Amino acid sequence: MSVWNDMTRTISDMNTVALAVTDGMLHFELSLAYEVFAAAPAAVTVPWYDVTVCGPVPVPVGRFLLAPDSGLDRLRHADTVIVPGWADVDEDPPAELVDAVRAAHEAGARVVSLCTGVFVLAAAGLLDGKRATTHWAHTEALADRYPRVEVDPDVLYVDNGSVLTSAGKAAALDLCLHLVRLDHGSSVANAVARRLVVPPHRAGGQAQFVTTPVPAQDDHPLAALLPWIVERLDQPLTVEDLARQARMSSRHLARHFRAATGTTPLQWLLTQRIRHAQELLEKTDDSVDAVAAATGMGTATTLRRHFNRTVGVPPDTYRRTFRSRPR
Repeated sequence: MSVWNDMTRTISDMNTVALAVTDGMLHFELSLAYEVFAAAPAAVTVPWYDVTVCGPVPVPVGRFLLAPDSGLDRLRHADTVIVPGWADVDEDPPAELVDAVRAAHEAGARVVSLCTGVFVLAAAGLLDGKRATTHWAHTEALADRYPRVEVDPDVLYVDNGSVLTSAGKAAALDLCLHLVRLDHGSSVANAVARRLVVPPHRAGGQAQFVTTPVPAQDDHPLAALLPWIVERLDQPLTVEDLARQARMSSRHLARHFRAATGTTPLQWLLTQRIRHAQELLEKTDDSVDAVAAATGMGTATTLRRHFNRTVGVPPDTYRRTFRSRPR
């Protein structure tokens, strides 16, 4: 769920992205963030991000040697600061990095950690009294070292508005796509996901550790069901309908959904309905009543209730926000 209290800044000003790097960073999360924010998909015409890599020169990142564009003092001039994974969570992060991240946040930047980069944000005091997450293998260490942080070990990412944290690897990509969705809307985020050949959306509240993260195998019990559902979002589907289509009991279906997606069938279905509603609001002039019908919500009242709860604003506000921008 996004925190829309910061949305006025998010939709208009979050164009400059600074990647904070020092000795001890993990190259995977750094490369992932650069891939998402440094190059717009060919079909996207919105003004894209201006990405700067900030850190001392040179920076050893794993087995690679990185030459940053600017020093860490440049972070305070960025709209979004991203702190990639930190290799050794038993070591305190460099004081100069912690100070630079804190200064950036105080200057109004949106600060994001990927995986164990959360230890830098915690050391800077940005997570005191806030909910946060990291890779499940390090949540206990985070909670022990920073008791004022409300550590949630079970989710993919946490959005606190101006401070966001993610679990590891794939969840870091989920959070990056979430940021694109906040800044440019669902259609653009989906275009980025298509370029990267990854699923367009996993909600932050999904479980980190699931038995089968993506049911891609043809013989997986949900492999045929999920596309079948997406093609019928305008219909009033029930758990019994889904179980009947999958040729299994409702209880058996629920177990497969929990293992494959980390959530329940109805919650997964609701998420697909909301995402489809976002795309229709961005791309069409259909009335809210028509969007409600096309997404299986039934009435505009029902759509508004679920949309506001999930996205953080009413459908009309969402449409004005993203239809008013050049596509």
